[in-house]
This record gives sequence, structure tokens and C-alpha cells, in this order.
Amino acid sequence: MNIHKSAEDYLEMILMLQEQKGYVRSIDIANALGVTKPSVSFAMKRLRENGYILMDEGNCITLTEKGMEIARRIYDRHKALTRFLIQIGVDEKTAREDACKIEHDISDTTFRAVLSQLPGDQEA
Repeated sequence: MNIHKSAEDYLEMILMLQEQKGYVRSIDIANALGVTKPSVSFAMKRLRENGYILMDEGNCITLTEKGMEIARRIYDRHKALTRFLIQIGVDEKTAREDACKIEHDISDTTFRAVLSQLPGDQEA
């Protein structure tokens, strides 16, 4: 699955907003990511064209199965990496920021090793 980091960030944010609010609009994504609405519109067009999202007549955004698979993988990595970094003594704010940077590039092998160090997280 070859997808750019920025697309992964958008898909992850859609999932997070969906869980928090129950719905997602472009303005919600722009506010959450600190980007402009035109940037979000361009990204949503690309994600829609590639089959990762759907937009209804009210411009609410939902993830397709393909988009959900990527979003869930990145979000799960983010949460696990955040917990791991906190466990080794990193403050929560820094852990969240660093997890966001690491989640895209960490290998499956290294991620499984991180999971093996977290209580109750033995799947990858």
C-alpha cells in the first residue's frame, strides 16, 4: 500500500474526528490539522478519486473500507507509540508529537518490538 504521509495524516484525522464527533466536514479537518480549507478540499478530491473516502450531498466525509484500513493502521500505531514513549519517560505532549512523526516510517518489525514492550498489546 503506497500512500503519502500527508494522505495518511488526513485519513487518520478523519477517523479521529468521526470517533469524536460522529461526522466529519472539511472545515473540521482544516481546524484540527491547522491547514487551509483549500488545502483540505484539494486533499479530499485526491482521496475521493483514489477510493479512500466518500462525500455525501451535505459534504460529510466518510472513509471507505480501503481508507479505514489505512486510517486504523496509522491511528493504532499513533496510540501505541504514544503509550510506549510515555512508558519510557517522555512527557505526554512530546510523546504525542513524536508518535505522529514516527508512525509513518517505523517498520513492521520495529513496531512489533514496541508492542511487545507494552502490557496487553501483543498484536500487530
